[in-house]
Amino acid sequence: MQNGLHDLPAGKLATLVTHLVMTASPGEAGEPPAGTALERMTGRDAERYAAIFRAVGEPWLWFSRLLMPRPELVGILDAEETLAFAVTLQGRDVGLLELSFAEAPASAELAFLGLVPDCTGRGLGAWMVRTGAALVFDAGIQRFTVHTCQLDDPRALGFYRRMGFVPCKLSVEILDDPRLTGLYGADAAPHIPLLAEHL
Repeated sequence: MQNGLHDLPAGKLATLVTHLVMTASPGEAGEPPAGTALERMTGRDAERYAAIFRAVGEPWLWFSRLLMPRPELVGILDAEETLAFAVTLQGRDVGLLELSFAEAPASAELAFLGLVPDCTGRGLGAWMVRTGAALVFDAGIQRFTVHTCQLDDPRALGFYRRMGFVPCKLSVEILDDPRLTGLYGADAAPHIPLLAEHL
């Protein structure tokens, strides 16, 4: 790839992806914050999963699982290598924790982690990461990976580093703007420019 600026075609977004790895447990997960619980989701919970994914991801234009045909999503949630949890607070779905063991025993991935906007900053995210890490390292896996990008919460990279993840690779992802495909409205993620000529 040549150095310099590279124009994107209309309707495309680009983001820098940081890949991180953790090789030692950050410590015991501890008791969940008051009123908080994890509920395992399988294929029969695909609609619930999609609703949580949208509620958590709309501010950051998460799109992958929403574009996926439902039978494919059901298959992922039913797969032995997937552990997906709804995070509830006082009985309300407020977050998503998903682990992928597809590359076990070499590594496991923190596939998705997120909270609805009004539940961030309460310590829930740290408990979720520690819970996921405990499941990974208790299974004898020594590499726990995650990736984040500039379309995520700007605090995400610093948060993962504080939790013990170390950056190990950078990638550039180019994607269709999901606001132009009808997945999200034009007012979603206002911090990411939606150029007038794209409308």
